[in-house]
Amino acid sequence: MGMGDEEYGNWEGLVGAALLGTERRQGSPEALLDAAAVQTLRRRAGLRPAEAGPRPEPAPVDPRPAPPVAARWRLAQLLAGRTGAGSGGGRRGAAPDLTELLPQWLAAAGRHGYRAPAALVPALLDAARARTDLRPQALALAGARGMWLARLNPDWRFALRGGVGGAGQLPEVTDRAGVERLWQEGLFAERVALLGAVRAHDAAAAPRLLATTWATERAEDRLMFLDSLRVGLSEGDEPFLEAALGDRSRNVRSTAAELLSALPGSALAGRMAERALTCVGPEGVTPPTECDAGMLRDGVVKRPPAGRGERAWWLGQLVEAAPLSCWRERFGGIGPVELVALPVAEGEVWREELHAAWCRAAVRQRDAEWSRALLGPASAPPAAGPGTASLAERAKLLETLPDGERAEWVAEFIRAHGLSEAFQLLGVCVVPWAGALGRAVVDALEAAREAGSYPWSFSGVMGLAERCLDPAEAGRLEALTAGAEDPADASPGAAAYWAEAFQRLVATLRLREAMLLELAPA
Repeated sequence: MGMGDEEYGNWEGLVGAALLGTERRQGSPEALLDAAAVQTLRRRAGLRPAEAGPRPEPAPVDPRPAPPVAARWRLAQLLAGRTGAGSGGGRRGAAPDLTELLPQWLAAAGRHGYRAPAALVPALLDAARARTDLRPQALALAGARGMWLARLNPDWRFALRGGVGGAGQLPEVTDRAGVERLWQEGLFAERVALLGAVRAHDAAAAPRLLATTWATERAEDRLMFLDSLRVGLSEGDEPFLEAALGDRSRNVRSTAAELLSALPGSALAGRMAERALTCVGPEGVTPPTECDAGMLRDGVVKRPPAGRGERAWWLGQLVEAAPLSCWRERFGGIGPVELVALPVAEGEVWREELHAAWCRAAVRQRDAEWSRALLGPASAPPAAGPGTASLAERAKLLETLPDGERAEWVAEFIRAHGLSEAFQLLGVCVVPWAGALGRAVVDALEAAREAGSYPWSFSGVMGLAERCLDPAEAGRLEALTAGAEDPADASPGAAAYWAEAFQRLVATLRLREAMLLELAPA
């Protein structure tokens, strides 16, 4: 070893020999390795210990219970993205996608009031860092310990600005001094969680708390705080929102106007109704000729997007912000169904603009009666929809309907038109898809396979079904997991693909069922 050390000299000489090759340095690989071992020991022994930093404060106690042991093991498996034992069995494509089940595990754990197992909090924060859709539920489960860890690792600083505060660190909402102190001094995530807790306890107290620091908040923070008022929005919020119409930030002004227009009895909604009623009536449509200062203050955006005319753009904004109740009297007492069916004298262009604005108004005002009129019967061809042919707009309208009615409408749509156009509509249905909706989806998948349809075009719906179908449907699907010969007019390999996809679907449903049982309290 000593000879090797003398031959190769210092650490830089060792590196040079390794890069150039020992033959060019008249040495041997063994001597190089011996010399590297000696130099490494010298370098380590020569390091001087650094001065110790301050010890962090202990993590706050999280009083919530930990999940059962089996559920903890399952969470570790989902975070690692590994395939469950026995769920794959065959080809890789037949195994459940565990990473797509993680949101459901987190949601179920949240419903049970669990905290994250301490050993898995780092992996949970890593998962939330990689996937923004996981953050609210992951940070809620990580709780106070997750926030404590996030302060110690720059990679997890996102948790200090974007998430909920977690359990165990918010003062009681009745503790006025504690609420005021955290509101003045807390991190952004803690303040968001505090505002939500105050809102849930006393809706009117939230805008009062906001008003104490509103003038000094950053524009992006004002926007997020204002957006939180959507939950529990009521007439009591009007004075605060009306004042926010004069905010220096255009985005804040626009959000305040949107929230006020969702309150049909607000002064802004009345002003918008007055403007809209002068533009639309039984005699026809006459869009505004200018966007005046009053319209600008009430949230109307003056400049249209590319391809839109100014007058049509202004008209749409006025109609969507006007209370839907104002149209009944304007048109002689008829209801939404009759209103939507009326012809427009000025032609199809203005009719489309008017109906699109009514769709946005129904969504904003959560008006189920208008939504039903604009959706029309689910069995009608999508292009012939009375309100809109856009499936994205129809999905938003469906969200205003009660859960059961929404599922029945989508089930009827699938029975009439199949699955090829139903993806966006299924996305707004409550999980799990049970009853008529679950049966309609399974029947449509089976029909698509029997018809020899191109199987890969259904991969999106199949992935959604894995996450959303009621696990009780697994029994009906077992018969579809067997392989079969390709029909004469089918794509090559279609039968094998369908069999594999159904195997994966059944395995995923079984796994979801097991997950829920594991999370149930003892």
